[in-house]
Amino acid sequence: MKPDPWHDYYAKRAREEGYPARSVYKLKEIQKRFGILRKGSGVLDLGCCPGAWLLFASSVVGNRGLVVGVDIIPLTLQLPSNVRFVQHDVLVWDESFLEAVGTNFQTVLNDMSPSTTGNKFVDAQRSLQLSESALAISARVLRPGGAFVCKIFQGSDLKGFSDKVKRSFGRVTNFKPKSSRKASKEIYVVGLGRGAAYPLHR
Repeated sequence: MKPDPWHDYYAKRAREEGYPARSVYKLKEIQKRFGILRKGSGVLDLGCCPGAWLLFASSVVGNRGLVVGVDIIPLTLQLPSNVRFVQHDVLVWDESFLEAVGTNFQTVLNDMSPSTTGNKFVDAQRSLQLSESALAISARVLRPGGAFVCKIFQGSDLKGFSDKVKRSFGRVTNFKPKSSRKASKEIYVVGLGRGAAYPLHR
């Protein structure tokens, strides 16, 4: 089997630039296209391990900003001073979780992937579950006008989820970065301009 040239290029580039994963280039593309990260703002990164998105987000928001990462597994990365980590399962959260991560974020990022089975339907449903939880969390922590970036596996429920995001944000776009692997079914739902408070879906 021939090696994946996309994997080789971005993985090598990530190592050279000091990032723990090639996924950082997906966030860089999203930032370039949509400008979802701002100097001095707060960012919540759901499913943050191994930390590539944390590092890039922290460099954009700067010392006056704050990036909070959340993941179910421990984060071993040495973190910049404007980043903190909360270990938690985003599928099982309550008010104590919200108190731990904080509120009034300008941006919520979700790059979570489920444990895959090889069954496209099952995998898409698991991805949808994570995405629904991320959207519910964003309902509680995003400030008005904020942005929501959510990875989801393409499947029959993608349109329904995208429509749900549209009910809460002024502009919603489905975006697949060039740095995503060609065979990947992932796509990012990007919501900009969060409106007034909306119901919590759980």
